[in-house]
Amino acid sequence: MTSYKVVMPEHMNQYGGLFGGYLLQWVDETAWIAVSMEYPRKQFVTIAMSQVEFRRPARGGAILRFEVEKERVGRTSVTYVTKVHCRNSHSDSDEPIFSTHITFVRLNAKGEKVALDAPADF
Repeated sequence: MTSYKVVMPEHMNQYGGLFGGYLLQWVDETAWIAVSMEYPRKQFVTIAMSQVEFRRPARGGAILRFEVEKERVGRTSVTYVTKVHCRNSHSDSDEPIFSTHITFVRLNAKGEKVALDAPADF
């Protein structure tokens, strides 16, 4: 799955770069959309995110491209690789700025872990 986001002034930190908390939020949201589309009518929550390392800053006006691919399927969980590329307004090429592995677990209506292939119960 591919998604895009524009870095706006309200996303900036005190040094003029993208505040890392926004990037982490967008990564989590984009990967959650991917898992929700792949497993419709099933409930997932984030349980883990691998290494968090911001490789390069993104400036205001930059367009971020989020690439999400399924990496591993367990009994109750699924892991996706999420890569973020940045295209600044002064460039015509994308630079990788972030990547992580994000794991979701499936929950039933009671909030208990349940197998990925179990029928939806809500």
